[in-house]
Amino acid sequence: MGNCSSFRWRFSELNSNGMVSIEEDGTHEGIKTIRIQKACEFTTGSVLCVCIITWNMNGKMSVEDIRKLVSSNRKFDLLVVGLQEVPKCGVEQVLQEAMADTHILLCQKAMQSIQMFLFGAKSSEAYIKEMKVDEHAVGGCGGVIGRKKGAVAMYVNFSGIQMVFVSCHLAAHERKVEKRNSECRHISHSLFSKNDIHYAKSADITVWLGDLNYRLEGISSLPARKMIEENRQSLRDRDQLLQEAEKGQVFNGYCEGTLSFKPTYKYNVGSSNYDSSYKIRVPSWTDRILFKVDHSSGLDAVLSSYEALDCVSSSDHKPVKAHLCLKVRGGNS
Repeated sequence: MGNCSSFRWRFSELNSNGMVSIEEDGTHEGIKTIRIQKACEFTTGSVLCVCIITWNMNGKMSVEDIRKLVSSNRKFDLLVVGLQEVPKCGVEQVLQEAMADTHILLCQKAMQSIQMFLFGAKSSEAYIKEMKVDEHAVGGCGGVIGRKKGAVAMYVNFSGIQMVFVSCHLAAHERKVEKRNSECRHISHSLFSKNDIHYAKSADITVWLGDLNYRLEGISSLPARKMIEENRQSLRDRDQLLQEAEKGQVFNGYCEGTLSFKPTYKYNVGSSNYDSSYKIRVPSWTDRILFKVDHSSGLDAVLSSYEALDCVSSSDHKPVKAHLCLKVRGGNS
């Protein structure tokens, strides 16, 4: 399976330098919300299809839930799994066993409880030209499960396509907006900065995933839950991440799928019911996947899914999954 046999000729005439948004008129600010295009079905028109998953595990290990993360459609070339609050047990082994029939582990990076794994189709090792990893801590002292804050990152040159994946866990609590903004900036400026070659700046596509921890602004828990039940789209207007991006504070020029799924935090563990503790926390879209394509790469990105996995219940967070296909601009779909 996969498109590995077609990578070389499809990408041979493309180049990469610089980093701009998909909308190339230079006027876009903030995060661009893009629609899901169901037409991307792992066709020969795709250069590369990547499945991306982020999940805050809340320090709890569930073999069944880890398998659920990767148990659905395997029609992708690469799988990126970013985990936060990972318990001190064999997550890597469970993932490898779950993927063994179709994909192999190509790369991994861990910084205490923040971990990221890259899997590729079994024929994909031949197409890896270069891989680098890095990390940047911004806070958190560890504790029982090592709940460190910061990010781990991977740079991957896959048959000439230069990709950067950043998996992060940012500061918690609604009031810590500016701290989260500052952490994003520090992480962006610090990753791969120790190298003479600035991998992040030369990327054809950059993907951020993780528990970004941005909350809903100016609404209490019960009214928010009522809006969720009524599927009122206006709740997205209260999302701190979209607000801060619109101000130009973070993620300028990045893209994200529509937040059509319910907020992914905070749930009662073992259920799909929101927090019923005395704190009755306001539900929020803390867990996100954002991406940015360099226009000069000659690539376009098609987002064919962006969803939360409600079937996973061992954490107080729901995982988020995206399926992203890269295509040559102007090519057939």
